[in-house]
Amino acid sequence: MMAAFYTFEDLSGGQTSSSSDNPYDGLLEACGHDPKQIQARYELHRTNRNAQQGAKLLAPEFPGVTVDEILAKLENPSIEPGFTDWRHCLVSWARPPQHVRSLIAGIQQRLLTVAPNTWTMPQPNLHMTALEITHSLGANEIDDLVEQMLPSVPAFTDYTFEHRARLVKPMLSFDAQALALSFLPAAGEFGRDARADAYTYHHLRRDLYAKASATGVKVASRYVIPSAHLTIARFVTKSDFEAADGKVDHAKVQELLGVIESINSWLHAEYWPSEDGSDDAFAWIVGEEKGLDYRKGALWYGGGGETVHLGRGF
Repeated sequence: MMAAFYTFEDLSGGQTSSSSDNPYDGLLEACGHDPKQIQARYELHRTNRNAQQGAKLLAPEFPGVTVDEILAKLENPSIEPGFTDWRHCLVSWARPPQHVRSLIAGIQQRLLTVAPNTWTMPQPNLHMTALEITHSLGANEIDDLVEQMLPSVPAFTDYTFEHRARLVKPMLSFDAQALALSFLPAAGEFGRDARADAYTYHHLRRDLYAKASATGVKVASRYVIPSAHLTIARFVTKSDFEAADGKVDHAKVQELLGVIESINSWLHAEYWPSEDGSDDAFAWIVGEEKGLDYRKGALWYGGGGETVHLGRGF
């Protein structure tokens, strides 16, 4: 069976080409490794993408949300009894600490008020993909890659213990398939000098790519766009946004977008740093509580698969 093809468009603007073999170097070079410029690129990507996706959802010809058919079958076995997800992956996940998980739980509850049949990511399964090594392969192929990388895995998963990248300014991002909580690489918030955040999340992604590649494994990530996000909900039915005749109820879609806008206004007011940098606002240092989770298996939705090695947290 062939994997689905996914396209992830970089909407951050500017030039990211580089002579380096590492795809993360382009943005770093274009920004001169300046954390403020790196944060600006991440912010531009997510705001442009939300505007793009919002326009699609509000268009008169919008055909309705895109149901994740595989997840729907897994959640409701009566659709196709005995169905299993054949897509095996190999990833390095950043597990969110408790204060991030608590925030996500509150956001999920708000979303369910307008989309009660939406699938929400269970708290134990929440993750942000720091590096996707490969996806949609067979189990034996994944095991071969794990065997090849295994001697280097402890240093790989412990990397965030000494290389701490801070994420700030949470915002709800969305498209017709799913919703995610996104963050920006820090750039001197909380009254800090920007140089204190010189090592950004994008630097971490670059380094993990380099360390994985150094084992001889071909890293086949689906995207290297400037995004730091955790998927928190997916659409598994169109029913929440349909009228009695089965057609798209555009008023219900607009209501969903209104709730998303309300959530983002609340996040900006309550969880973003103050303009004068006087407060200790909400932040996530990657590696808090748990190091990187090197994980294999059928884990598209967080619950499957198994942890090969869990890194050291702080």
